[in-house]
Amino acid sequence: MLKSFISAVVSLVLFSPVFGQSSKEPVVQISTNYGVIKVKLYNETPIHRDNFIKMVKAEKYDKSDFHRVINTFMIQGGEIEGGASMKTLPAEIVAGKYHKRGALAAAREDELVNPEKQSSPSEFYIVVGRTYPYELIDKIGDRTGYKFSEEQKQVYSTKGGTPHLDGGYTVFGEVIEGMDVVDKIASSPVNGETPLEMITMKMKVVE
Repeated sequence: MLKSFISAVVSLVLFSPVFGQSSKEPVVQISTNYGVIKVKLYNETPIHRDNFIKMVKAEKYDKSDFHRVINTFMIQGGEIEGGASMKTLPAEIVAGKYHKRGALAAAREDELVNPEKQSSPSEFYIVVGRTYPYELIDKIGDRTGYKFSEEQKQVYSTKGGTPHLDGGYTVFGEVIEGMDVVDKIASSPVNGETPLEMITMKMKVVE
């Protein structure tokens, strides 16, 4: 009986999400003609994490491009063949996962047609953002109906991001390497919001 109990405890420790490999955040490499970006995917947003990994492994993003670029705001990609007919993902808007500089988030349709804030199954964006005066951030929250934490206010006022998007879109990862590449893409020449040069990507899961 004691032996069985110890075995059960060991199994619980080894396979609990808090321990072992299951707690590790997956990393995806995005190779572009501007350089390499690496993003980690949050375990707190499992639906978006698993969907992104599935899409990457199926090579759905390969040869697609960053089709929408707005400097000091974000770069957007994932507009793939057949993407519009795929099932949307339920929102996973998690406290503590916000639109800081380098955040990876899911694009979606406007709330007028998508009040549940469901995410596109393929399109994503990476936040470039800018810094905001500390005293202005609460005013942004008053306008959007979002309550910012002290951590968020510190980050937005020192490192930057897009605070007005918080609470509206699912943030499911962040850049851990290659933010300089994101900046290069964001500052590339555009016609409106469309890059003059096609910025293609190829992805793979590396960790």
